[in-house]
Amino acid sequence: MSIDVRRPLAVDLFAGAGGLSLGLEQAGYEIAAAVEYDPIHAAVHEFNFPYGTTFCADVSKITGQQIREESEIGDREIHLVAGGPPCQGISMIGRRAIDDPRNALLKEFVRVVLELRPRYFLMENVAGLMVGGHRQLVDEVVEMVEAGGDYRVVDPIQVLQAADFGTPQSRRRVFVLGARRDVDLPAYPTASHTARTISGVLPNQGMLPLGPSVLEALSDLPDADGFEELLHDDNIGDVTYGASSVYAAQLRGAKKDPTDFSRPRPTTGNALSSSARTIHTKKSIDRFAAALPGTTEVVSRFLRLHPDGLSNTLRAGTASDRGAYTAPRPIHPVYPRVITVREAARLHGYPDWFRFHATKWNGFRQIGNSVPARLARAVGSAILQADGVTPTKGKAIELGDTDLLYMTARVAHDHFGIKERVIPQRDRKVG
Repeated sequence: MSIDVRRPLAVDLFAGAGGLSLGLEQAGYEIAAAVEYDPIHAAVHEFNFPYGTTFCADVSKITGQQIREESEIGDREIHLVAGGPPCQGISMIGRRAIDDPRNALLKEFVRVVLELRPRYFLMENVAGLMVGGHRQLVDEVVEMVEAGGDYRVVDPIQVLQAADFGTPQSRRRVFVLGARRDVDLPAYPTASHTARTISGVLPNQGMLPLGPSVLEALSDLPDADGFEELLHDDNIGDVTYGASSVYAAQLRGAKKDPTDFSRPRPTTGNALSSSARTIHTKKSIDRFAAALPGTTEVVSRFLRLHPDGLSNTLRAGTASDRGAYTAPRPIHPVYPRVITVREAARLHGYPDWFRFHATKWNGFRQIGNSVPARLARAVGSAILQADGVTPTKGKAIELGDTDLLYMTARVAHDHFGIKERVIPQRDRKVG
């Protein structure tokens, strides 16, 4: 399988399972290469984007030349380099924040951008980077990018809300957009929808359509608790779906989305994937059932999703080297249980063909760490529009080998030829 060089080429750094990759592909990009450090996440990215090259590598140890030579990019022009480099702190007084070792990957992102010389770049991160002293980091990234004189950054930098772009989840991210000086600067996308509220109270609606609700995202999915098979697997082959909203029908592949220019993948038919069950005690079930929609359950502190509202921000939990804790999962609006990975994916904008690692812990990490696809699509579309590129639909492809979704950390390391373990083994039972 190979890339379609007729489409603008993009490189995704810190790619995770591929939320940003997905949104950019939907905008009209070809994900020619992606770099991800965690072998489990890299394997899932390879499954979902088998036509490009997935590098399982530390961005600080890879060069732009390697990315070009070891993928199909070669000497072709790269239209966009995108990524969300992790950053963990503000330096002490008297030091540049970007020189703090905890923020080293921000510098590495800029380095790879400058080495690859794309027409455009996109850096996304948590909205908190725009608050207080954290803003220093953003300013220093801009200073680094513009220092060589080849790139300029869109000013002012903006925080975007995923719910404003048709995602049934409240999630705010900061986007830094830049362009080479020989191309036009892009504009930030403007909202396409009126965002709902987490409480379910309907907002004052102006000219924009009301965004999809939690119930519209989930109501056609069968209840995972009705299938014994999902106690020991994440996938079942033949289930009955309910009536779908437009949003759900588009994610199922049953209705065309005119703004989606991604490569078509096989639809899931009547299969239900990424839906391993969670076992709750009777006490928990009773508490969950009693919790009012749009409020926080008092003991677990989990939000009970309101059917007419938005999901709260879905979190990733901690990595295996930081305790391997699972992030709080919201309670389903109808059933007295927490949501499944597939239900979280629906709230994030992932189509049903998109698969995650079979374990709930990794699946929720992959969703919680990713950019909602429709938000990424809106930003990618704005960049293409600035350059006068009319997106074209990609060629249909098959997905990768499903073994990629069931790999242990050891097997994933071996798959990518990594001899030294870079991700510690989880020290508790993976659920």
